[in-house]
Amino acid sequence: MPHIQIDYSPNLAARLDIAGLCRVLRDAAAETGVLPLAGLRVRATACDHVVIADGNPDHAFADISLRLRAGRPQAAKEAATAHIFAAAEAYCAGVLASSSFMLSFEMRDIDPALSPKTSSVRRYLTGDDQ
Repeated sequence: MPHIQIDYSPNLAARLDIAGLCRVLRDAAAETGVLPLAGLRVRATACDHVVIADGNPDHAFADISLRLRAGRPQAAKEAATAHIFAAAEAYCAGVLASSSFMLSFEMRDIDPALSPKTSSVRRYLTGDDQ
């Protein structure tokens, strides 16, 4: 049930393919072996109102949050965090090199007792996607 949410400054869309970033994050998350593909949900939202650092409108940001059901070992979460952030950083390398840009990532647990879930997605996946 991992949720990946990207909040980004609206000026970033002119510099970076945001849909491509969503795919990169999904793929990197699945590669960890810790986050099942069938449960992954990646979404991106441009923030309408932002003030970054000194207020220069050329500054941009992407803040990535990954929420997942509690219970995975700390070492597995740390390795997954490193892998996913490395994929995001590589994808954003051109923007980091050519403009003022902040990239951040945070993984956090969701208390399963306080977050009920249901899904029919697995019925519609084929092969090893489950």
